[in-house]
Amino acid sequence: MLNVGILGLGEGRSTMSAVLKSEKLNLKLACDRDAELCKKREAEFGFAHYTQDYNDLLNDKTIDIIAIYTPDHLHATHIKQALLHDKHVVCTKPFIDNLADAKELLDLQAKTGKKVFVGQSSRFFEPYKKQRQDFEAGIIGELITIESHYNADHRWFLEKKWALENSFKWLYGGLSHPVDFIRWYMPGVEEVMGYGMISSNGKTAGLKNEDTMHFIFRAADGRIARVSGAYTGPVQPTQRESGMSCILRGTEGASQADYHELRYAVTDKTGEERIITWGDEKLKHYFRFEGQSHHAGEYQNYLEYFADSITNDFTAYPNMQEGIGTVALLQAMDKSLQTKQPVKVADVLGEYGL
Repeated sequence: MLNVGILGLGEGRSTMSAVLKSEKLNLKLACDRDAELCKKREAEFGFAHYTQDYNDLLNDKTIDIIAIYTPDHLHATHIKQALLHDKHVVCTKPFIDNLADAKELLDLQAKTGKKVFVGQSSRFFEPYKKQRQDFEAGIIGELITIESHYNADHRWFLEKKWALENSFKWLYGGLSHPVDFIRWYMPGVEEVMGYGMISSNGKTAGLKNEDTMHFIFRAADGRIARVSGAYTGPVQPTQRESGMSCILRGTEGASQADYHELRYAVTDKTGEERIITWGDEKLKHYFRFEGQSHHAGEYQNYLEYFADSITNDFTAYPNMQEGIGTVALLQAMDKSLQTKQPVKVADVLGEYGL
């Protein structure tokens, strides 16, 4: 078993559950600056080994993997420190918040030979795993286009002080999930164009950045895709529309994976139509806490996949390079929102010598 140290116990709550239930991983030490949060997690999980000092994780030579779930602006520093202490790294998305840090991290990973994996969790949810398997098996033929959205009634977010700060953007916190699906299936995105606005609800609350957005992507081979997100208004019943979906349209078939509902629909190249849902055991694997929050099941899926990549020495995706590419695409999207013009991803990368 590989030993894990977890940094950040807010979002890291799911990671704690995942590691504690895994037969491939062992939780050695958990860290958060907030002593009360450490006590809360101890009471919740019956795990007693906590620290408020990141150095305790870094200096523990028995820890193989450091899992980072801290605020976005701290990721680069925490990843760098972990690599310098000879640790493999899992970091939640978005990988980093400033591409100026990318080259140093790439060079450091090459020098240390340690693996870095980006916790882009939605890829590891059951419907999306099945959709990917079918895609790779060729049952929908050649991919024509992708459509994805993430819409949610997050009006409760507007009551949080930090959600009204200039630094908070739903583009990175929410829309990054469907954007990752675009990059997964169409990695050669060359250009993006998008429009966004702050809804009436957002304006009333004092929101500083867009909560409603639509984007079109164009790949180098000419294929196009689209992504949408709306976050501060009511949503439709899930029988009609999932909160997050990825639709693949191919030359011989089409498929749709829906998130919280654990629902998958496909028309294959024979013309057969199938709708798949998963039962209580799978629901319990993914949704271990109150309601459908903190989806620990997909975290367990990706952490065990990363563990396998270390044990069997293969590259786990999304890796550092892909994580940086996604950040560059998100920054191109952000720039398009501000300029109301198409933005080339290569131009964003070029600004940082990448």
